[in-house]
Amino acid sequence: MKTYEFSVIASGLDPNADDFEDRFYAAGCDDALIAFQKGHIIVDFAREAESIEEAISSAIEDVRSTGASVDRVEPDPLVNLSEIADRAGTTRSAISHYAKGTRGKDFPAPVAKITDESPLWSWPAVARWFVDREQLGKEALVEAEVFREANEVIVQKDTALRERLKKAAELSRAA
Repeated sequence: MKTYEFSVIASGLDPNADDFEDRFYAAGCDDALIAFQKGHIIVDFAREAESIEEAISSAIEDVRSTGASVDRVEPDPLVNLSEIADRAGTTRSAISHYAKGTRGKDFPAPVAKITDESPLWSWPAVARWFVDREQLGKEALVEAEVFREANEVIVQKDTALRERLKKAAELSRAA
């Protein structure tokens, strides 16, 4: 088993309620720190599981069982140049060169804030680019795809959470 670290962002519970934190621990979130920031419940997990998809799906189910609504899972699949450098274990300068095309080819194009000075990239696309160049291990791509799919499932309010995360992981492992 491996320990996976991530956050579930939730809402819908009163953080001032006497049983606020106890609800999470009783629901199986005893491997998480609970906080309330900027109007959101932040549940920071260090969850042991056989796979990333199992860790995330079980955490989401546990948080939902408290009565909270799950809004998203982080780390976010949209990243800026600094976040790419951090996740890829390289410098921001190197990532800047990749993004400009002065080092390496075919770096993914930004997907959001394209006309802004701080565009955002899809972490799964960037992770795939690094994996294809053997600069990141395949597990980084699997994790990126599972986080992306988890957030998609949450937005769609899909009940097939475990199945979709498992399928996303299998597809990225096979790629």
